[in-house]
Amino acid sequence: MIFTLITIATFLIMEGVTWCTHKFVMHGFLWYLHEDHHQPRYQTPFEKNDLFFVVFAVPSILLFYFGIRPELNYLFFIGLGILFYGIAYFLVHDVLIHQRFKWFKHTKNRYLLGLRKAHKIHHKKLGKHHGECFGMLYVPFKYFQTYRR
Repeated sequence: MIFTLITIATFLIMEGVTWCTHKFVMHGFLWYLHEDHHQPRYQTPFEKNDLFFVVFAVPSILLFYFGIRPELNYLFFIGLGILFYGIAYFLVHDVLIHQRFKWFKHTKNRYLLGLRKAHKIHHKKLGKHHGECFGMLYVPFKYFQTYRR
């Protein structure tokens, strides 16, 4: 039971980590890696911004490694929470929002439409300053109001 709670707590905490990383690192000193993601048209199937997947994968991999040594321990489940968040990020950000893969193209889900709208607002700013909506799974309620039933 405790390992399940650790995994869920880590997943939830990752939203805050992602928000801070996006605002202060990606739109800060590592803007040169994130900048191509804010361009209207992608020149190649991959972006420099995709390197951030590696940035988040390395701690997860290390936590898996140390989470089974000398036996299974809580570090493994922290790594699992990070992995689950990474999968959610990929599905929401790259698949749903940016349509890098043509799945979920015609969703009518109010929550997913709100996420998509908030991210579009974020991308209206092509520069690194004056952005908004730096989160991924949690965005302000106002973005969901458009899609009331």
